[in-house]
Amino acid sequence: MIANRESAPSARSGGRVADAFAAARAEGRAALVTYLTYGDPSLAGSMDVLEAVIAAGSDVIELGVPFSDPSADGPSIQAAMARALDAGAGLSQALSAVAELRRRGHTIPVVLFGYYNPIFVMGAEAFAARAAASGVDAVLTVDLPLEELGELAAPLAQHHIAVIPLVAPTSTAARIARVAPLAAPFVYYISMTGVTGAAAKAAVSPQRIDEIRAATAAPVAVGFGIRTPAQAAAMAQLADGVVVGSALVDEIADGDPAGAPARVAKLVSLLRAAVRR
Repeated sequence: MIANRESAPSARSGGRVADAFAAARAEGRAALVTYLTYGDPSLAGSMDVLEAVIAAGSDVIELGVPFSDPSADGPSIQAAMARALDAGAGLSQALSAVAELRRRGHTIPVVLFGYYNPIFVMGAEAFAARAAASGVDAVLTVDLPLEELGELAAPLAQHHIAVIPLVAPTSTAARIARVAPLAAPFVYYISMTGVTGAAAKAAVSPQRIDEIRAATAAPVAVGFGIRTPAQAAAMAQLADGVVVGSALVDEIADGDPAGAPARVAKLVSLLRAAVRR
């Protein structure tokens, strides 16, 4: 089944991602951003899960690139990356998976999500060219600080691929202002300090979201600690996008791998309904 056949993406960098956020806003809801680790539970099984998530209503997919030292991730995603590495997945295979999604007719925006080391090994220029050829819309590197992001953002921009910047609760106003020149399709706001999948310990301030939105001139998606439809619904009242990852990864791990697409699709459907305002 082919899903998410949107109109042609706009010409700006990462335009298909920005278009997804604009479409969600026009429908009176937050955009649903779903994270999955490529290669989990297997190479073929991962493609089945991806297609199930698309059919269930995800607006944007963050496709995690397996890496041996995922220091920013919690136990769920660390375990998923270990399973994916055992299955033979890596950066090259993740890029091939995006190309396969495009070959099958899926136009859902894809943000390649991971760590800089595999990109550095491939070479930023070579990576940018291959990402463009594969159909990647944007790249998020969790361990590449803003001061060093230019070495990746520049070659990606040559291929109209965006970078997604991270903003943390500890980010100062001056630092947030430095995000604006990136013209990102959205800013990923980490709702708390710590690793992915941890239980949220503090509410996200609407004033903080407004400050980031105003300073960066970009939509704001909130992630880390959002696991349930109720939590997604609450965050959708404040933010332009809601990011869910560890809860989906847990659905893959908790049961027969053959049933993973159905389990994940069920949760995505509930999350999609929850992000309406």
